[in-house]
Amino acid sequence: MLGLHSVSLCLRRLLHNKPVNRDLVLERLRVCCIEDHVFDIVGKNKAKLNVDHVSIAVGMLWQFQKEKPQLLRTVDLIKNHPQFLTLRVLAENKIAQMDSMMLIDTLYNFLRLNVDHHDSLIQQLVTESWLRLNKLSMTSLSKFSVCLADQSLQYSPLMGQITNIMAQKLSTINDARILTTLMISVTSLVSPSLRDALITRIFILLDSMDRSYYNNPRRVVQFLRNQKYSHRPLLEKCNQMILINIPRMNAENISIIMGLYQSLQFNNCDFRLAAKQRLTELIDSSTDPFSFTKLFVSLGPLANPEITEGLENTALLLADEFNAQQALAIAEGLEEIQSRNLSLMNKIAAVIQRNLHVYRPFEVARITQALFFLQYQNPELYTKLRLILTNFLQNSVFPYEVTMLTRVLSLLPSPRVEESLIARLEAVLPQCNLSDLNTIAHAVAKWVRNDASYSHNTPSKYVRLLQALNRFGHERLQTAERLDLLLEELKYVSGEWFEEMLLEDTMVTLKRMIDQINWTNVPELSLFLTRINHLSPPLMERIVDIVIEDIDKFHYSATYATLLPFSVLNYDTVKADEMYEACIQHFSPHISLFDPHLLVLLAYSLAVADCFPEDIVKEIFSIDFLGKLDSQLETLPDALNMRVRLRLMELNRAVCLECPEYQVPWFHERYCQHLQKKGNGSVNTLQQQIHKMLGEVLGGINYVRIAVVTPYFYTIDFECVLSKELKPLPYVESSSLPISSRGQVQWGTDPHSSIGDELPPGAQRLVVDFLDSKSFCKNSRHMKGETLMRKRHLEMLGYCVIQIPHFEWNSMELSTQDSWKNYLKKKIFRECSL
Repeated sequence: MLGLHSVSLCLRRLLHNKPVNRDLVLERLRVCCIEDHVFDIVGKNKAKLNVDHVSIAVGMLWQFQKEKPQLLRTVDLIKNHPQFLTLRVLAENKIAQMDSMMLIDTLYNFLRLNVDHHDSLIQQLVTESWLRLNKLSMTSLSKFSVCLADQSLQYSPLMGQITNIMAQKLSTINDARILTTLMISVTSLVSPSLRDALITRIFILLDSMDRSYYNNPRRVVQFLRNQKYSHRPLLEKCNQMILINIPRMNAENISIIMGLYQSLQFNNCDFRLAAKQRLTELIDSSTDPFSFTKLFVSLGPLANPEITEGLENTALLLADEFNAQQALAIAEGLEEIQSRNLSLMNKIAAVIQRNLHVYRPFEVARITQALFFLQYQNPELYTKLRLILTNFLQNSVFPYEVTMLTRVLSLLPSPRVEESLIARLEAVLPQCNLSDLNTIAHAVAKWVRNDASYSHNTPSKYVRLLQALNRFGHERLQTAERLDLLLEELKYVSGEWFEEMLLEDTMVTLKRMIDQINWTNVPELSLFLTRINHLSPPLMERIVDIVIEDIDKFHYSATYATLLPFSVLNYDTVKADEMYEACIQHFSPHISLFDPHLLVLLAYSLAVADCFPEDIVKEIFSIDFLGKLDSQLETLPDALNMRVRLRLMELNRAVCLECPEYQVPWFHERYCQHLQKKGNGSVNTLQQQIHKMLGEVLGGINYVRIAVVTPYFYTIDFECVLSKELKPLPYVESSSLPISSRGQVQWGTDPHSSIGDELPPGAQRLVVDFLDSKSFCKNSRHMKGETLMRKRHLEMLGYCVIQIPHFEWNSMELSTQDSWKNYLKKKIFRECSL
């Protein structure tokens, strides 16, 4: 024991007396708490600084900045500090001594401190990193990819190598942060097969990560946006993780996510409600221009009028402090909420006008569009904007930029269009896709209408340009090889030019690609067919086969888009029942997961097709669902809000008429009365013409009523009554029939009352409806689903329905008064006798 004690004392003495090799510079750096302390140590120890000192010093400088709010960062001051130059020189001299992780970290930190991309330091750091590329850990590789993206090197061979390494090692990446960072950086080089592999891998990794890190799911959503690929299961998984974190988010984070969702057309009810609540909580703390701008842009479209007014008042107080970008954001926010606050518009316009010289082409276009749709009156500003847009357009070489500038320029009044602009458009047309060509055609049509010098009888610059548009559009379709790419180009294409010049070729091309139709592109193809109102049996039959065979592969929400053309275009097929049944069986287990507004739209689409699944009807007309729908409608854009409310009413009417056994009450009486009051109630010339002729055919004007409102609030063009012997019965002046404020007959306020009870025995009430082109598919005389549903409902209400198609009424056979009268007589008396 004594021997051991002596050895212990000796060891203590030796250890106590041994000089310690301490790195005092490193210790002092590590206790720095502000940038000046770091620079002070660097200045006093230039000769002693080794590669570790330099790396730590640069990392601390960025860390201090990172911890500050955006407005309080002082990166420019750091860049201009004499000792920062010392660090840059030392770092450049010590690149070879850095290990791989230090090398990438140093590059990342210098870029974050805004060292120019072309600086020799950055160039050498990138070069050395490239040489070590295959030795980098996945953590360093992901950070290196961010550095390259910061330098706009997304398409470089180096980024291609990183993409290849990531693809080869994908199965070994177990950190969601590393993978999502790589996904964002290499997104421009990702093939469809690699995209699918990335989605599969990140889907697994998200389940194993800490759900409080919302940047990972945000980056996934950003990746999907960049890929223009709405993968619903992955989006929903990301959304659930984001929802958990919304109470901790600031307005900027919420604003970014809202923008991503909007780009992907992912309109999630729970997110919008949670975002609205959180943003409302942030109102009092968002008092500086930066945070308030983010709040205004995010909360404005979700808020009620009272909150919106408060936001506008705060914006007015802060207006003079807004910078160029913030003024642009506020202008777009005002456009989205359809503001009429002229004082605020004037203030924002003044800030914009002072900063016109700093805006890029895309930003000037956004400004012009926002002010135009706000109906803001400032000729001087519009003149400046037009001049700037014209200059940008004349010098642009990018098709997407030329297209955007052309579209916005066409909004502004102009007596004539310069030849130089026409020449620029002609130069880029060969590179334009169908969407670009369609946009330019719209602009040219506006210029033609506004140019007094244009004559249809003489050649002009417009004729030349339109001919080129037609030629390149046809060539684009004839050379198209991939259906998915074609559908992407056609996503927003519409209008007269497309319908007249390209629609026929488009349908030929789609039929040529019919073998490429599969479960992934069926929803997009279905939406396109619905939007263009074009009935194509071969394509529809192919869709039916895919749905029946692969319904289990569809996301449950995709059934809405898939079924839409069948109900809207009224396409019936021998396999229709099987297809509808397959879709209903597929989405029924997920009814509670649907966004409320989407479930209403789906149910209405099914109702048009005379299909009323009990589960979906009972879900929609439950108190809980209607309450949730009301909450969601408050956050939706006005146009979508009105559409969903109208569809709910029409669904309510359809269920009451066609499925009384479901015992759903009619609760839209006041809503329909409100719509009536808002309507203009005008009678057009054609209606007056037919009204007069019907009077002559039936024996007098008092034998026919115009614009009659039925139970359940259908407005019918004309109504008359025939006796049991098919003789017209007059409406007497003393009739107690209730007349609306618009002069319309209303058959009672009780929608359940029987029309037949008010008639003499054996008499029948007739509806005469004029069907314009909107009631038919564009490429045929095939009647659409909503028109048939209307007829079905009117017959349930006791009417005999007489329909007058526009193509019969306007035909060459019916070109005289007598021929029209004979037509009406045959229609009424022949069809009512059947």
